[in-house]
Amino acid sequence: MGLSLSKGQSLSLTKSDGGALSKVRMGLGWDSAAPVKRGIFGRGKAAEVDLDASAIYFDQAGQPLDKIWFKQLKSTDGSAQHTGDNLTGAGDGDDETILVDLTKVSPAVAQIVFVISSYSGQTFDLVQNAFCRLVDDSTAGSPEVVRFELTDAGTHTAMVMAKVSREGAGWKFTAVGNRAAGRSVLDLIAPAAQAL
Repeated sequence: MGLSLSKGQSLSLTKSDGGALSKVRMGLGWDSAAPVKRGIFGRGKAAEVDLDASAIYFDQAGQPLDKIWFKQLKSTDGSAQHTGDNLTGAGDGDDETILVDLTKVSPAVAQIVFVISSYSGQTFDLVQNAFCRLVDDSTAGSPEVVRFELTDAGTHTAMVMAKVSREGAGWKFTAVGNRAAGRSVLDLIAPAAQAL
């Protein structure tokens, strides 16, 4: 398990040998906090919560350059790939992932902000165990580098979860955890820019 960060904390993305990470995977996960509904035969099922993970590329001036989300699964520079939409949050581990090859990110990109939003308008008081984690896919076994557990429930419909920023020749990860409102990445460009 990687280093656990609190809101506002950062970590330089370097390997134990001092080299920079090159291929990373941002995993986001969540569970429903709604009670299990019991049927007449005692079987139950938790309410489904559909959150969407997205990434926004920003330049040095804070202007958005690109978006990776369920309607655009690949970045225009070819550096990022969204692995697809999870409609329920069911199961253990990452519910949605975005793969990023940091060596292929356009030099114009200064920061990548990761957000989650509720397309159906469900609020975060229906969500529990939300997290984001960064995995090093350039190392055998894909070890987890850093994790940010979200403990902020409420009536908001989106969160600015984390950002990855250029730092010298490498990158650094920052846990953000800011509440926002919106159904898709299109609604979250301004809140994401405020986290730069």
